[in-house]
Amino acid sequence: MHRVPVIETERLLLRPYRREDFPVYCALFADEEVTRFVGGVPYTREQSWTRFLRQVGMWHYFGFGFFAIQEKESGAFVGEAGFHDAHRQITPSLEGTMEVGWAISPKCHGRGIATEAVAAALAWGDRAFPALRKTCIIEPGNQASIRVALKHGFTEFWRTNYHGRPMIMYERRPATTA
Repeated sequence: MHRVPVIETERLLLRPYRREDFPVYCALFADEEVTRFVGGVPYTREQSWTRFLRQVGMWHYFGFGFFAIQEKESGAFVGEAGFHDAHRQITPSLEGTMEVGWAISPKCHGRGIATEAVAAALAWGDRAFPALRKTCIIEPGNQASIRVALKHGFTEFWRTNYHGRPMIMYERRPATTA
């Protein structure tokens, strides 16, 4: 089993999930504002539990996964950010990449939490897996997430549909050594 690192930023702790995070995690994915661009429908408790376990279990098989985001000042769970290899049925395939994702509590929107968390996760991912391509998929209407991706060096490489919804596929290639 791989050890999940704890990453500290100015305002945040990116840390392993704890079982006691689940009620707040469940509330996060039951929020229409959060799921608007993550499938379009709020998650049931059962769907949230499956997602929660997937985020935790990814570390075991790949050595990477999602982090719980905790505000240092308040101690509150405010979202998630990290990586997965979701084996999506999407063309082109993203298997074998570190697909980056994030979801932030609406009460924290507009405060730069996603930008800060994604920067920290990517810095860790680039150190731990320097040769792996980083990818993400974002719906065209999700301008806030597109801005976060572009700030971190992602570039569009394809447009497709996923579960009947339009998606823009982004990539961030590994740095090459001269």
